[in-house]
Amino acid sequence: MRVPNAKWKKSLAARDLFSSLEKKEFDTLMTVCRPVTVGAGEVIMREGETGDSMFLFASGTVDVTKSLTLKTGTKDYSSVEKSFVKLDAGKVSFFGDMALFENETRSATITASTDCLLFEVKRRDFEDLCGRHPALGYKLVKKIAAVLCERVRKGNQDILKLSTALSIALSKT
Repeated sequence: MRVPNAKWKKSLAARDLFSSLEKKEFDTLMTVCRPVTVGAGEVIMREGETGDSMFLFASGTVDVTKSLTLKTGTKDYSSVEKSFVKLDAGKVSFFGDMALFENETRSATITASTDCLLFEVKRRDFEDLCGRHPALGYKLVKKIAAVLCERVRKGNQDILKLSTALSIALSKT
């Protein structure tokens, strides 16, 4: 994979997450970003591990999976990985964002399905950036919050669909 350059930064700058930033603000943000190249098949983050960084998604595709425990017998249980979604850098600007706001474990595993170029932002660096540049911090947090709200709304819709389907299936037995 190529080394990150000005082309990648320009590509990132055009994303919705950064659309409200002035060039100087975007350049300031990039000072706390560490470029990371990940090969296809590599795990970027693992469910259950403590996270302390978010990733800006410059190029590639990733799979988001979650571990599910299923009852396989009267006393037996089995754990399987369930693929939830495939994320493409052309449509998703970032992932791992919850780690910027809480010291909890990762909620899913993210694995590169193609070679990826990411820019890692550590929580401590993000907090320092927001402290030194409050207007920039506000713009970033506002955009991240909007995406989190959108994800919660979609999750609620998915839960409603699943519970409706389950209710219909159970009423037929």
